[in-house]
Parts: sequence; structure tokens; C-alpha cells
Amino acid sequence: MADSSREDVGNTLRILVATDIHLGYMEKDEVRRHDSFQAFEEICSIAQKKQVDFLLLGGDLFHENKPSRSTLVKTIEILRRYCLNDHPVQFQVVSDQTMNFQNIFGHVNYEDPHFNVGLPVFSIHGNHDDPAGVDNLSAIDILSACNLVNYFGKMVLGGSGVGQITLCPILIRKGSTAVALYGLGNIRDERLNRMFQTPHAVQWMRPEAQEGCQVSDWFNILVLHQNRVKTNPKNAINEHFLPRFLDFIVWGHEHECLVDPQEVPGMGFHITQPGSSIATSLIDGESKPKHVLLLEIKGNQYRPTKVPLMSIRPFEYTEVVLKDVADIDPNDQNSILDHLDKVVRNLIEKSSKTNGNRSEPKLPLIRIKVDYSGFMTINPQRFGQKYVGKVANPQDILIFSKASRKTRSEAKIDEPERLRPEELNQQNIEALVAENNLKMEILPVNDLDNALHDFVNKDDKMAFFSCVRQNLVETRNKIARDSDVMKCEEEDLILKVGESLEATRNRGTAGAASAVSFSDDEDMAEISASKSVTRGRKGSAAAATTRSYRGAAEPSKGKTSTRGRGRGRGSANLKQTTLDSALGFRHTDSLSARAAAGSLADATENMDSVSSEETGRNSINDVEDSSEGDETPRGKGRKRAAPRGRGRGRGTTASSKRGRKSDNSSVHRLLMTHDDDDDDEDGGTKKLNKSQTRVTRNYGALRR
Repeated sequence: MADSSREDVGNTLRILVATDIHLGYMEKDEVRRHDSFQAFEEICSIAQKKQVDFLLLGGDLFHENKPSRSTLVKTIEILRRYCLNDHPVQFQVVSDQTMNFQNIFGHVNYEDPHFNVGLPVFSIHGNHDDPAGVDNLSAIDILSACNLVNYFGKMVLGGSGVGQITLCPILIRKGSTAVALYGLGNIRDERLNRMFQTPHAVQWMRPEAQEGCQVSDWFNILVLHQNRVKTNPKNAINEHFLPRFLDFIVWGHEHECLVDPQEVPGMGFHITQPGSSIATSLIDGESKPKHVLLLEIKGNQYRPTKVPLMSIRPFEYTEVVLKDVADIDPNDQNSILDHLDKVVRNLIEKSSKTNGNRSEPKLPLIRIKVDYSGFMTINPQRFGQKYVGKVANPQDILIFSKASRKTRSEAKIDEPERLRPEELNQQNIEALVAENNLKMEILPVNDLDNALHDFVNKDDKMAFFSCVRQNLVETRNKIARDSDVMKCEEEDLILKVGESLEATRNRGTAGAASAVSFSDDEDMAEISASKSVTRGRKGSAAAATTRSYRGAAEPSKGKTSTRGRGRGRGSANLKQTTLDSALGFRHTDSLSARAAAGSLADATENMDSVSSEETGRNSINDVEDSSEGDETPRGKGRKRAAPRGRGRGRGTTASSKRGRKSDNSSVHRLLMTHDDDDDDEDGGTKKLNKSQTRVTRNYGALRR
């Protein structure tokens, strides 16, 4: 019998399981500041008395993401007192420890020769003490660096989209018992939910088959810290997301104590929910007795034993509906106070009976939920002043509420829904955006929500900066990719436009050549007259040249309208044609202007072949004749052509002051260059016209 019992002890792995200890909770309250540390010390003492192989924690060891120095000091003191001793460790870690423990040492703490660890502690992080900051560190990393805690389940989200995680188990052997311990630290429920529904986003590593130990011989345990409530499927993890090869699951984050393992139908594994070790929210679910679980594993069999925690502050909860009480007058506030006082005294007496079994009685926590529909309310703080020194929470004994009209489906909400105090009376960014009908175009709503969560709960001052920086980088990369595509399309467009311009230029050159070939001696006189006009006002050179093309093409219709030499009616027709063609230049687009510039340049070169002598003879006569015969359209010509003036006359000064710029500036520049050459050739003519400078200006004004 003795040999068989020793053999059973050598093959049985004993684990003490606890979750949600929340060290440092209410540390500034004079009455309740030591509750969390007393509960944790009791858990460690139970592990020592039960001679367990190791202590397994399911997240939220600390209440704050950045615990105070006082909290850290007290935690380290408790761990050193109970974990560092000469008690031998009777199990082995046979897996690759560098994959299991994300620290610089890369091995389990009891194997360090500089420390004598008798009670190993394995812990994952929860939503309160999860990693944050630039280095992605948690408060548990401090304990891990001190070699007091084996921190596992810390995931690095890789890949694209929702991310990708790989769960590598800690393989533990004790005698013939083999346990694969999987750990999954807290990840935001919405993201983890999408990851479980995305193929290959969550990968599970299985131990390899070895001699004398097959894959099916391993007892698989998973420790996670997530929402379990089924009211909102997107904000919780469904048990059916988990793989079927698991045997036992330790579920953290839910504070209600459901320590007895429950089998999930159709999945083949059991779930235990130890709950929190102290009451962090004064609701009905937390008023139940607190326990931890002693788990004994031998082969593929396990035996759970729940162990009650005796150092927990007693908590009494009840609900009162005022309209159901017969001896209360709705208009008499004193009757309401008397009834509530009676209820509080009864709860205090009930808690004193529970305290009688403890060595150190503690002031109880009292919470009364009052439905005051149809009644007046009272001040809870004033009501609690009479119970200072009698209860631990005199300021919030009463909580008032009104009965809401709920449908039957809403009334059947599971009780654990109300066991998340950190989510009460909070509103996320997504709800704010929906209420105000905002349109988030650059910063995603989910990223802002995560940044707000990190800023408030984790005290991460760089949360919003990191969110904005990451989204700016992604936006710039997207714009760069789009610009590359647009650049390719723009290059193709430029090539097509260049081909069109080349074809248009060729057609314009051919047309100009044909127009000049049909010109006779009399048409040359008209061209020379237009050149003399450009010396008075360079801006009208393009219009005059355009007129010369028309004059060259119209002899087929008749000689009367085209052979005017600048006198009488023919001169007026010539001026009108010049103005019309000038206005036509104004309305052409940039491509047509460029094509016209090329054709006009070629035509002007052909015009230069005319002898300078004939130009000299006709220039003075054309100036005098035009000044005499152009008085009729004077006002009209000036009004229409003034914005385009670039010559030497008064119209040029007025146009430049107004700052107006003609659309065919490129054509004018080409023609002005040629006109400068004409000015050099006609130097003698300019000397003869010095005395007629004013006449030339008047001519330019009349031409406008």
C-alpha cells in the first residue's frame, strides 16, 4: 500500500489554480487597502500547505497596468516568502523553453542555479496588466526579471490584417504524467474573435510523438483571459472556437466564482472559472463565496477540489422594490429611511455570523439595490454616514434604479453579464462616432478606440501618437502606390498628346505652305501692311498674319473683297477680319495654340522671302492710308483689343497695369521675335518715320 501510494504521488501533478487577484485594488482606501494582498498571501499559503507542484494564475495579477511602488514591493515580499525555499521541484519542463518564456534568460525560474525556488508560479497577463508601451512590457515582466514568476502566453501579433499567433505549449513531465500547458494572454475580444474566424490566424503546436509517449497521452490544458458572456458574440470568445484536442480550460476575466468544472457539449473538454479572489464590483455575482481550485492530474485523468478562501471580506447583497413593501408611504421619506435602515441592520447581523468563524473579523461590504419607481430618492452619502465604522463601504451602500420595460428575451440575460465593472458606464469611440454622424476618413474608429483604451486603462501617454503615426505611414504608402499607377497613365497620355501635336503641326505646315503659294503681288502688299502694324503693336501680329491667310484663300470668290490696299471700305473689312481672328485665338485651348504657333512660325518664315525694298515702299503709305480710313470702327476696335495689347502704345501700359494676360502668349512671343528681326531690316524706314511717331501711336490705337 505504501509503495502504491508513493507511486501515485510520483505520477500525480498537483496544480493550484487562481485567477483575477487584482493586487493593489483600493490601495488608497484606509479600510480595504490590504484586502487583495491578504487574499494573495492566503492563496500562496494554501499552495504551500497542499504541497502543490506549482501555482497557476489566470491573469489580472495586478489591478493597475502600472502598479504603484507600494504594490510591487508587497507583491515581491509575498512571492519571496512563499516561493523561495528548499522544497524540491518534482517535475521537469521538456519543451523548448526559449519559445515558452519571452525573456532574456529563456528558461524556467527553478532551473536558475543562483535561486532556490521551491514553489514555481506560472502566470499569463490579463486585460488589467497586459503589455503596453514601446517595449511591450507588462508589470509581470518585472516579476519575471526578478526570477519570481514564469511569465508565459505573451503573444506577438504578426502577419497582416487581424494578425497571426502561434501557441506553443509548455511540456511538463512528472513520472508517467505528461501535461501540455497552453497559455493565451489577453487580446482584445473583437480582434481575437476575428482571428478565430480567420483561417490559419491561430495556430496550435502539438507535442511530437516519442518512445513511450504518444500525442494522445498528453493532457492538454489551456489558460486564457477573455470575455465569456454570450450576449454580444463579437465581444466574447465562444467555447466552440477552441480546438477539440484540449482536455481542460482555465477561464479568467469573469469574476463570478464557478469553480466546478463544466463540460461543453460536443467539444469534449471541461471549463473551470475560479473567479476573482476579492470583490471588485458590488453586485450579486461577486457576493458568492470565493474559492480556488486544486487540480490533480494523473495520466489522462484529473480530480478537481475547490478550496474556500477564508480571508475574504464578507459581502452581503440584496434588492429592495419599494412599491412591493406595504408599510411605506410614497410621500413620506422617513418611512423609506426606516425600512432601508432595517434592511441594512439585518445584513450586518448576517455577515457577523460568517465573521464569527474567522480569527480576524472584518467590516462587511453591504450593497442594497433599491427600485424606487414611483418614490422619491434619498442621498446615499448622507444615508451611509450613520454606518461609518460598521461597514466597509458607507459611501455606496445604496444604489437606486428604476425598473425598465424589458422584453422576455432581454430579461433572460445571463447573470455574468453584470460582472464586468470595468465596462460599466463607459462609451467607446465607435458609439460616439455613430451618435454624431461623423465620417472617419483617415483614422479608423477601431484604432482610435484601442488608443483610448490604452490611454485610460494602461496609462499609455503615447497611445494616440502611435495610432496617428501608424495610420499616417499606411496612408502615405497607399498614396505612393496610387501615384505610381497614375504616373504610368500620365506618361501614356503624354505620348498620345505628343503624337497628336506632331500630326497637327504637320497639317499646319502644309496648310501654311499652300496659303503662301497662292499669294500674289497684291497680297504681299497686304502682308507688308500687317507687318507695319505689328511695329506699332506687337500683340496684333498674330491677328494680321491670320488675316493674310484668309486673304490668300479668298481670290476664288472675288477680287473686290480681298484686294483692298488699306483705303475706304476694303480697309474696314480687313480690320474686322483681323479682330475676328484675334478673338478666335482667345478661345482656342492650349493644344491648338501650340499647333498654331508652329504653323504661324513656318508661314512667317515664308513671308520673310519677300524683298525688304517692297516692304519699305509700302509701309509708310499703309500707315498713312490706314490712319485716314479707319476712323469708323475706332471705339469698337479699342474696346475689344485693349486686354491683348503688348505694343508700344498707351494701350500697352493700361493693359499691364490691369495685370491681364492673353491666352495666346506663346504665339505672341514667337511673332514678337520675328517682328524684332523685321525691325532690324527696316532700320531705314524707322528713321524716316521719326517725325510721324504720334501718327503711328494713333494708328495703333485705331487698330485696337
